[in-house]
Amino acid sequence: MTGKLLSDILYFVAYHVVHYRRGVTRTNLSKAYPDMDERKRLQIERAYYHHISDLIVEGVYNLYASPRSIMKRYRFANREVVNRYYERGQSVVLMSSHYNNWEYMITSLNYQVMHHSVGVGKPLQDKAVANYITRRRGRYGTEIVDQTNVRQIMEYYHQHRVPVAYMMLSDQSPNDVHKSFWTMFMNQETPFLYGAEYFARKYDMPVIYYDVIKVQRGRYEVHFTPLCDKPSQVPQYTIISRYITMLKNTIDRHPEYWLWSHRRWKRTRPEGMELKPLTLNLPTNQ
Repeated sequence: MTGKLLSDILYFVAYHVVHYRRGVTRTNLSKAYPDMDERKRLQIERAYYHHISDLIVEGVYNLYASPRSIMKRYRFANREVVNRYYERGQSVVLMSSHYNNWEYMITSLNYQVMHHSVGVGKPLQDKAVANYITRRRGRYGTEIVDQTNVRQIMEYYHQHRVPVAYMMLSDQSPNDVHKSFWTMFMNQETPFLYGAEYFARKYDMPVIYYDVIKVQRGRYEVHFTPLCDKPSQVPQYTIISRYITMLKNTIDRHPEYWLWSHRRWKRTRPEGMELKPLTLNLPTNQ
C-alpha cells in the first residue's frame, strides 16, 4: 500500500467516520475567519484533514527514513541564510510553527546546516513513547531538548562557544499564561511563548523565521528570512511581533496547512494582563 493511499484511508476514517476533533477544527476556523463564506471554510476544513492525514503517514516514515530520502522530500531553498552565521561563529534561533511538516525539520536539521542543531519542545506525556521518538528524531545528530531544560543547554553552549541552531515552534499554547505575550491573533486574544525572544536577547543571537511551503504531497521547501540580527539592540517585543506578523501571513496563504485541530485558544487572559499591540513587525537588518 502506498503512503498516499494510506493517507486517503486515514482521511476518510478521521473525517467521515470518527469525526476526529472536527468540532474543535470547525470552531477555530469560524473564529479565525468569521467573514469567510461558510462553504469556503468547509473546503479548508476538508483540505486540512487531508493534510493532517499526510502528516501522520510522513511522521511514521520520518522515524525510519535515511537522510538522503528526507532531503529529497524536504529541501532547504536558501540554507546559506543560516550557514553564514555559523561562519561568523554565531548561534541562531530558528522560529517557526506547526505549519506543514515539522518532523522532517527536526530529524534532518543537523544534517542540513553547519551549526550543531537543537530542537526545543514540550515532552510527550508517555515517557516510553517519548524516549523512543526522541531517539529516532535525533538519530542524525539533532539534539532534542525539553523546554524546561533549555536554559542549561543554552548556557553550556554559550560558555563553550559552540555555534548552535535552536529550532523553536513558537505557536504552541503556553503552559504559563502569566509569562506569555498576549496579543490579538486570528481575531482572538492569544498567548504566545516568549522564550525565543527572551533567549535571543539574552545571548544576542540572530533570529530567523522559516516558512515551509508544500510543493506537492510529500514534498516541501523551506525558506529562511532573517527577523533580527541584533536582538539586544531592538526594543522588547520586537522579535515576537515580527514573528506573529509573518506567521499570520503564512497561515493566510494556505490555512489548511496549520494545526487547526489543536485547542490553541483554550487559555484565558488573566485579569490585569495587558493585551499588547504588534509593533515594529517588518523584518530588517536589526
